[in-house]
Amino acid sequence: MWNFKTPGIPDEFFERSENVPITKEEIRTIQLSKARLKPTQTVYDIGCGSGSISIEAALQVEESGKVIAIDYDSNAIELTKKNIEKFELSNISVIFGNAKEKIQELEDADAIFIGGTGGDTQEIVKLSQQKLKPGGRIVIGIILIETLYSVLQILDDLSFQSVDITQVTISKSRKTSKGTMMLARNPVTIISATKG
Repeated sequence: MWNFKTPGIPDEFFERSENVPITKEEIRTIQLSKARLKPTQTVYDIGCGSGSISIEAALQVEESGKVIAIDYDSNAIELTKKNIEKFELSNISVIFGNAKEKIQELEDADAIFIGGTGGDTQEIVKLSQQKLKPGGRIVIGIILIETLYSVLQILDDLSFQSVDITQVTISKSRKTSKGTMMLARNPVTIISATKG
């Protein structure tokens, strides 16, 4: 379905639902670059939503790697499964449940993406640190200022290295009767770091 090595699958390629979030194409591309993925790696996608990060990560780690997508919303799980089927991928496992409970049962990861967490981001970062291999990467997409502050605090407490903060505001074109205008989307802050 996606015959390119570069990330950035257009959003319209994914099955979508009004009540399930998707990490938008441009934000997703930056998050993937911050994870520094390669074949054979094991990746978690916590709060997988529509599965767009899972799909792109699975393509990056290839058949020799694997992605574990986790969400506590049954609608998100169903949508992720539809997208896995649509993109004909076999290296993604989908887990329905609370990430705080499920993470502990998983094998160690080379990279962990954290998206929607229902307000438990700090605790999920702590659990993720325990499951990350040394040198492993964590990438967290954040919308709320309060979450940003709490994540920076916990990354410092856990001695993560190479902490990088990137705030991204994307504007997309839209045709009008008189021409083309740019519409801004909400800013997203991407925090990435390496386990020491």
